[in-house]
Amino acid sequence: MVCSAQGGGLDKGMWQYLWRMYFRVSLRHNPVTGKHSGYYRLVESYRNTLGRVCHRTILSVGFLDGLRTDELNRIQKGLNERVQGLGNELFAHDCDPRIQAYVDDIYEQIVAKQRLDIHRKPSQTKDWQTIDMNSVRNKNVREVGAEWLCYQAIRQLGIDTFLENRDWDDDDVSLAMTHLISRAVYPASELKTSRWIKENSAVCELTGFEINRITKDALYRISHKLFAEKEALEKHLSCRTNELFDLQDKIMLFDLTNTYFEGEKLHSSLARYGRSKEKRNDAKLVVLALVINPEGFIKYSTLFQGNKSDSTTLPHIIEKLRKATSTGAGKALVVIDAGIATQDNLKLISEKGYDYLCVSRSTLKEYTVNSANNQVVIHDKKHRTIELCHVQANESTDYFLRVKSQGKEHKERSMNSLFKDRFEEGLQSIQNSLSKKGGVKKLEKVHERIGRLKQKYPSIHRYYQIDITSNEKNIVTSISWELKPITDPDHTSGIYFLRTSILPENEIIVWTFYNIIREVENTFRTLKTDIDLRPIFHQNDDATMAHLHLGLLAYWLVNTIRHQLKKADIRSGWSEIVRIMNTQKCLTTIAQNKHDEIINIRRCSEPEEKVKLIYTALKYKHAPFTRKKSVVLKPTPKKILSPQNKSIIRI
Repeated sequence: MVCSAQGGGLDKGMWQYLWRMYFRVSLRHNPVTGKHSGYYRLVESYRNTLGRVCHRTILSVGFLDGLRTDELNRIQKGLNERVQGLGNELFAHDCDPRIQAYVDDIYEQIVAKQRLDIHRKPSQTKDWQTIDMNSVRNKNVREVGAEWLCYQAIRQLGIDTFLENRDWDDDDVSLAMTHLISRAVYPASELKTSRWIKENSAVCELTGFEINRITKDALYRISHKLFAEKEALEKHLSCRTNELFDLQDKIMLFDLTNTYFEGEKLHSSLARYGRSKEKRNDAKLVVLALVINPEGFIKYSTLFQGNKSDSTTLPHIIEKLRKATSTGAGKALVVIDAGIATQDNLKLISEKGYDYLCVSRSTLKEYTVNSANNQVVIHDKKHRTIELCHVQANESTDYFLRVKSQGKEHKERSMNSLFKDRFEEGLQSIQNSLSKKGGVKKLEKVHERIGRLKQKYPSIHRYYQIDITSNEKNIVTSISWELKPITDPDHTSGIYFLRTSILPENEIIVWTFYNIIREVENTFRTLKTDIDLRPIFHQNDDATMAHLHLGLLAYWLVNTIRHQLKKADIRSGWSEIVRIMNTQKCLTTIAQNKHDEIINIRRCSEPEEKVKLIYTALKYKHAPFTRKKSVVLKPTPKKILSPQNKSIIRI
């Protein structure tokens, strides 16, 4: 039994379903215990055709001694999901068997006593109506596919249950889910997001939050409230994904990225000028540091000022890392890039009980090859050779692996050739200036130009011998240059060294472990591009941190979905997945029958084949609901007594 209303506060005649079941309790004498205790009735709340909220007792459940308030709420939620067609197959693992037994028993009583119209499946019955075909029209068409995908990921991760256990009220939990789904599906400002929720998306139908209460201020508020739960929520998600996907956290990847601000940020303590990875040196930055596992799930995250260098961030992170990992994790391997791998940082990692793997910051000059037969040759995806060789550094006890990559060699040779040409062009330009009227000829100025040229090409100038000839007036008369003898800029092209504190079984293990760090690059790419963390428009630091934290939470949903899809060999990017899922819509069909009654049917469209493939791979339900139907009865004439002639007027 589901009723809806037209008018009565609903915008432009839009109809909606406002229905739920809940427990109502009263004190009664319990003949079993001989004491007064709570007697529970299951009550439904709905709107009638006049828009008035009504209540009706569905079932007298009886005494439920021994159940806590949170357990009653879980029973109530399970019953609502059952009746609304959500089922319990997907989320059965979240339920206590005792709670599930209560849900099953009460549901069976409702069906047996025919208290709700749910005992017959649509395939077993027919609902015949004679309608006026000219009255059929569709309206309120909304996107639902991507939203439903993210909603089920939230339930799978237990984010809603976590917030409820943190004493969040139902409205804030629903609003948080709404904002989080919106951030994953349609990353935009709070103003644009509120418009999208109201005009394009069916997300509020999934979360249960009243759509007319969506405002940009409400979204701002819930973002800040979510950020206040950052540490506990991050730990919950870390443990939850470990349990869901049987992850051990034996390898940790640490890296940093930065994103820039639009605006001056005059009073910010977080925004600073620094080296932008997007080449936005004109804008202030904030640095985002992440520790993730090889599957791409975040173990710990934090923000630094924009001028923070890579090598100085690790001590802060390493102090927090053990708390963020699961208690069962052993001695983890921390994989870092060369920019962070200073000698002090490597020592710190070892002191904290971790192993490390990194690219050596300097090319080894003195080393010995342990065996003539230990060279291993593998191939990359483009069938280019990669030579791996274990070497022993003369001044270190660490394990070093020399890597010679054919692809990297070609790239570095091309870059060296380009830099050589440009460096020589610069020298030629300085030389040509000596013979021009008004050209730079003074010795001091010529040295300045050559110094700036060397600064521009630091990797190539050391291979050149530059000679300058000047007269007694310090006027340069000639410049000459040549490559230094017995030097070749390309002699180390394609060669680098991996360094680790572990003793692996073979060279391929070290190479495989290090290549996992590319998962960090994929994470940053998803955050910046798909979830749109750049640029930041917020003007105060609290809003900035809340904005970035919301993006990280959205990334949890994205990675949870993509991790499971990869196992099914579906490797599409997130933007492509959203595009595919958006082909599933929900819409309202309105028709008038022969009794002049208005029939409203809310349905989800049948998923396309690609959408079905994604749902099946994730073991998610294919639609949030099959059909919601309501009938607005033909209005009956009202009797009004005219005060003038006391006659009855029918309208």
